[in-house]
Amino acid sequence: MTALAPRAAHRPRALQVPSRRRSPWRAIAAVIVTVVVVAAFWSVQISWSRLADLPADIGRYLWLMFSAPEWSKLPEALWQTWRSIEMAWVGTVLGILLATPLSLVAARGFGPLWLRAALRLVFSVIRAVPELIIAIIILSVTGLTPLTGALALAVNGIGTLGKWGYEAVEAVPPGPIEAARAAGGSTAQVLRWGVWPQAQPVFLSFWLYRFEINVRSSAVLGLIGVGGIGDMLTSYTQYREWSTVGMLLIVVIVVTMAIDAASGALRRRIMEGPRAR
Repeated sequence: MTALAPRAAHRPRALQVPSRRRSPWRAIAAVIVTVVVVAAFWSVQISWSRLADLPADIGRYLWLMFSAPEWSKLPEALWQTWRSIEMAWVGTVLGILLATPLSLVAARGFGPLWLRAALRLVFSVIRAVPELIIAIIILSVTGLTPLTGALALAVNGIGTLGKWGYEAVEAVPPGPIEAARAAGGSTAQVLRWGVWPQAQPVFLSFWLYRFEINVRSSAVLGLIGVGGIGDMLTSYTQYREWSTVGMLLIVVIVVTMAIDAASGALRRRIMEGPRAR
């Protein structure tokens, strides 16, 4: 018993979690956020009494649209859907052709600082403007044609593809780049042999994903009259032909899901490579 006494005397104390100091700025930030949220709800003047009727109204319109869809308009709907896909494809290709070289120059280590900063600012400004606003600006020159929608998608794609592109280049392992530079390669040769072989799968995946986005956006652009399934959807909605609207929504959902599934499978194959048997 006496031999165990010294060990008991030197037994370490239980660990104690150090107390954290509460910053007053967190409480102030929480109060500010709460005030902003409450003010936002107060300023929009929501008619809370009508919220009780909202489920019944939604159910009524869903019944009008999907109880007996107007399938006689299906050929026209498929044709307009194809025009929307064409619009999305042209916009994607134009965006790729313009954004890819700009994104390579905007990457750190491949362009001067002033040019990188200017390009990244342009990418940010373009991303801040929705495709619908860009289309409204362009249609003053091109008119209400599918080309207007394709150009709007291309311009907006420059912002997103440019940002994704230079981030993909900057994430490339530096080994091949340093080897290409050590061999005396120019900037173009370093990009071709040191960067592109490693970044190509990422770029292809981004391009396919952008095409998915453009397919959905092309339907929205049709709301301003540039053609496609969105234009047809707007026309029949204004005339309250709900059975035709329901059929159009079914076509849009099925086509969009099919394109997303095919594009997603291609992107997975590109990123993961062929599976070994």
